[in-house]
Amino acid sequence: MTAPATGSPVNGPRGLPRTIWALGLVSLFMDVSSEMIHSLLPIYLVSVMGASALTVGVIEGVAEATASITKIFSGAISDWMGQRKVLAVIGYGLAAITKPAFPLANSVVWLVTARFLDRVGKGIRGLRATRSWPIWRRRACGEPRSDFASRSIPLARSWARRLQSFLCG
Repeated sequence: MTAPATGSPVNGPRGLPRTIWALGLVSLFMDVSSEMIHSLLPIYLVSVMGASALTVGVIEGVAEATASITKIFSGAISDWMGQRKVLAVIGYGLAAITKPAFPLANSVVWLVTARFLDRVGKGIRGLRATRSWPIWRRRACGEPRSDFASRSIPLARSWARRLQSFLCG
């Protein structure tokens, strides 16, 4: 059986192509690594770098605004270029490259730069659901089957929900 409009094989669970599952796993691990770093970043900024709470708030606000604004422009660029894979690779690559910069930073400026570039990467890769295939999206998001398989394990349920939210946009 082949997938509509692309010719790629549909051989994954629920009839989804391997590329969608691969992107889901990459997104899951990228989100986990981001949460590990970003949950400790305010504490690190205040206790080690000596930043004020106001500075932390400004950094976080600018970072999230950057991600939101970048999503708008990356979606338009993606539609204009028609090259979603290239932009997804750039987005995930940019975010992955910035992860080692957080523990190696020796000043607040380094941390701000790394956080800014990480959120630019998040904004670029945020376009992944703008043009998913309708039948695959229904199969992935039609009912919460991912939650059914993992009711007794909270962490697995959390990961399954992240994968489902990735596939559903």
